[in-house]
Amino acid sequence: MFDNKQYKENLQAIASLSNLFSDSKTPFLHYRAAENIFCKAFEVENLSRDDTSYDARKEKLGIGLKTFIIPTKSENKKEKIAEFNNLSHILNPLKSNLDSLVRTLAEMRNERIQVTNRIYNIEKGIYHCIARQAECLKIFEENYIPIDTLKLRDIFETKAGVSFCDDENKYSYNFSKSTLFKNFCIPKNCISIPVKIIEDPYNLLLEIYKNQTTIFTKNEEYPFVILPLYSTKKDKKEVHARSGLNQWNAGGRKRDVGEVYIPVPKKIHQIHPDFFPPRDTSFQLRIPTGETLIAKLCQENSKALMTNPNNSLSNWLLRKVLKLKEGELLEYSKLEKIGIDSVKITKIDKNDFKIHFSSLDSFEYFLEN
Repeated sequence: MFDNKQYKENLQAIASLSNLFSDSKTPFLHYRAAENIFCKAFEVENLSRDDTSYDARKEKLGIGLKTFIIPTKSENKKEKIAEFNNLSHILNPLKSNLDSLVRTLAEMRNERIQVTNRIYNIEKGIYHCIARQAECLKIFEENYIPIDTLKLRDIFETKAGVSFCDDENKYSYNFSKSTLFKNFCIPKNCISIPVKIIEDPYNLLLEIYKNQTTIFTKNEEYPFVILPLYSTKKDKKEVHARSGLNQWNAGGRKRDVGEVYIPVPKKIHQIHPDFFPPRDTSFQLRIPTGETLIAKLCQENSKALMTNPNNSLSNWLLRKVLKLKEGELLEYSKLEKIGIDSVKITKIDKNDFKIHFSSLDSFEYFLEN
């Protein structure tokens, strides 16, 4: 599906510099370089920094990008597709019952895919793979599909964890790393690209540097903050039953079922006092689908990020993404299961902001760094 001359030439060019990093005949290709080359060549949206199940998106197609070494005489490789470090406390007690462990693991993996599909309006997914062999890159694609929980079979314990499969794919789960792997196989109809590795890439790069007067360009990075979707007032993470995304459940007066807000902790204002517009000043907030909500900071100490109308936020976040029914409380366990408990707010300019989801513990990491 994704095949053009520019893409192949860019891959060949970068892979030809492999001697900068290794003396192997197998081309070196960093996964970040592969992601950027792919997104530039095919003009697709890069999602690799957004803590989602996909690395890129083209309209309603989600794309998982993989690059890995496969020995020349082999045609398959086991590669990581998901990590569950924050859910090990749920998975580890199930080691004595492998059937239950595998089913729970599959359900968690599937839920993450489904949530990402809802966030970005994705209807189908594929894996785009670059297998690296001696002096060669092999490109192929596979369907990016959920694990079929009704067809789980061949479940058995291995030295490192558990192996299993459904009718479409083989999987394995590593206990110590809390990591899920999938088996990728090179098909006979793959695209094969020869790579000639430059013997001395240093001289080549030095000549380019000397003869290029405008080699450096400004890399524009926008400021951002991370906001938690839970209360930070206690040591234990929880979504308060009567505030935040459950504000509709607060007492005192009659409230609309869509009355919610994202908490803006005081520490955020202390670290970035001029990040948001002043309280009650409206600004644009673009969600991952490209749609725009009208938002503002409200309440005492500007502690609440809300939208106007208020149910714009709840309709998107609670109903569409998290699939909560009206009157259903959001609990932290729900966020934990899907692997996201925070949002990243990026400031494009003083009136234009973007919102994306962030993985578990992102808020704490943001404060620490």
